[in-house]
Amino acid sequence: MGDETQRTTVGPLPSGIGQQSPATPKALTRAVWLLWGLSLVALVGHAVTGWAPALGDLVAVDGLTVLMWTVVTFFSGIVHSYSRRYMAGSAHQTRFFVAVFGFTVVVMALVAANHVALFGLLWLTMGLVMAQLIGVISGWKQAGAAAAVARKYFLASSALLGVALAALWWATGETTVSGIGAASDTLGGPVWLVAAGALVLAAMIQSALIPFQGWLLSSMTAPTPASALMHAGFVNAGGVLLTRFAPVITVDSGLMLVIVGVGAASALGGKLLKMVQTDVKSKLGCSTVGQMGFMIMQAGLGFFGAAITHLILHGCYKAYQFLSAGDGVEHNSPTGEIGMRESLGGIAVTLLTALAGGLLFAALTGKGAKVDSGLLLTFFVVFTTLHAARNAVTHTELPPRARYGAVPLVFFPALVIYAMVYETISELLSVSTATTELTLLHVAVAVFFVGVYLAIETGVHRHSRRLYVALLNASQPPTDTLVTDTGEYNEY
Repeated sequence: MGDETQRTTVGPLPSGIGQQSPATPKALTRAVWLLWGLSLVALVGHAVTGWAPALGDLVAVDGLTVLMWTVVTFFSGIVHSYSRRYMAGSAHQTRFFVAVFGFTVVVMALVAANHVALFGLLWLTMGLVMAQLIGVISGWKQAGAAAAVARKYFLASSALLGVALAALWWATGETTVSGIGAASDTLGGPVWLVAAGALVLAAMIQSALIPFQGWLLSSMTAPTPASALMHAGFVNAGGVLLTRFAPVITVDSGLMLVIVGVGAASALGGKLLKMVQTDVKSKLGCSTVGQMGFMIMQAGLGFFGAAITHLILHGCYKAYQFLSAGDGVEHNSPTGEIGMRESLGGIAVTLLTALAGGLLFAALTGKGAKVDSGLLLTFFVVFTTLHAARNAVTHTELPPRARYGAVPLVFFPALVIYAMVYETISELLSVSTATTELTLLHVAVAVFFVGVYLAIETGVHRHSRRLYVALLNASQPPTDTLVTDTGEYNEY
């Protein structure tokens, strides 16, 4: 018996737990899956018949609305179902389920809101409900502190959005999101700059881009299912915001270039911060910071369909990563460093695979065939997809050399799926592509990006102790949110 390994399997809920737990989790789980079914019907109806109802100036349903309804309810359904076991027996079970379901309903209302006052109110409510989920375990002081930190960030984001909406109303005289978009040709000058800048900052805070990553990295007190919903759904709000107000931010190409730069900084910064983390959830949090940077970059390049595609696919990936975090702890163990020769060999294979992938993506979507921002979009899509493929292969038990050959086998099917989803979403959305001219600054961003990434992959950054300390400090949440004794979070 000593040589045998036993594996715990997960079966149905024990009858005792099921009888003692309140009816709310079961009812809300059924309700959210019903909402997903209705959202799927609405999505098909919009795609086939153009179904797009409106309720005066308050609500307007379009392609983005029905798409996000379907995505949000799907993620929420997974979280609800998973949480029935995860939260079973917890004193906060009912409170948790009410908050998760409430968050889902608020987001569904947000993506349908047309009046600017309703949009701003729902944005604020969404943040407050997420802060409640972060501190859902009452009596745990670290959870309360983390919720307070998040609440401050979300209030700041809501205040910036309020400034932006007020400025846009002042400049256009319109009180609806659709009306502001239709009047975007008249925008410009200082009032527009204030509005556009406030919109970008609000999106950066909500998506936890650098330097606003503090709230996300201090939110580890949230139950794991809440973290999955946060990283798969909540942080995507920044991309949805920029897409909804795309006519406003595309007025000036200079602002678009700034957005590209901001996204690139977070994409690189997130990867660097991830390198110094020692626990699974913190690594995933830093990964989200980087991936949201890629999403914002795609919006800055004018390809809002690509930004929505990225947030959906990243949401699927990150929800799975959080809900299977326990398996990651079980299967990962310290390994030796890969030699420099093998690292260089892996980089060579990666570059050749990326080149072939770029040609394939250009052939499937038409992006990258001209010298414009589409070329940079192709580069970043190939980069993120290849990076995800490399990460997936890295966690297998294949020898290092075999992993290099396995990367293309994962990468090319993933890239084809990405292209197909992107084309489908672009057809569904009513937002037009705002392709911009490729400038030397765009090229400089791409070259810098590649240089820093290669430096990270070859381990050059590990030779700097100052850099390590700087990254460690930048990724540290406020001290009052840190758990130093396991007894501090024992809710029983």
